[in-house]
Amino acid sequence: MGLPGSGKSTVGKKVAQRLGLDWVDTDQAIESRLGCAIRTFFDSQGEQAFRDVEEAVIAELSVVAGVLSTGGGAVLRPANRQRLRERGTVIYLRASPEQLYRRLRHDTKRPLLQGGDPLQKLQALHAERDPLYRECAHFTVDTRGTSLPMLVNRILMQLDLMPLPGRGTDP
Repeated sequence: MGLPGSGKSTVGKKVAQRLGLDWVDTDQAIESRLGCAIRTFFDSQGEQAFRDVEEAVIAELSVVAGVLSTGGGAVLRPANRQRLRERGTVIYLRASPEQLYRRLRHDTKRPLLQGGDPLQKLQALHAERDPLYRECAHFTVDTRGTSLPMLVNRILMQLDLMPLPGRGTDP
């Protein structure tokens, strides 16, 4: 999990490949269910309707997916935070608003970043969501100055250090 542009889908897909697990992106699953782009649905139905669909998709996929990449706003619903934390290992890909702005300044697909000042919006999203990501995450990985392979290796090492269910803390 993390803010828009933090690398959730790219990193999630690579981690799943390395672990030999299935990978699912909730945004792709939502678009498949809706039959249209998230931005189109968001513009016509509003954020609340989108969050309702997102919550239902997370409820279903968090039971079956090996690696699940969520949208940046999934943490806004307490039910999502609880399900994700209880049903898996949650990794927060932390990136500064300034870093994300450099990545996303020409993006036209993310509805919450359209119009106005995108950097200011990212700063506001960070202020609102960072505490929620931290509450939900089992661990945080800072993405600043890290290549994709290094980031994936860092996550895999962290996962390797975590105790397995039913195994206690012994390796």
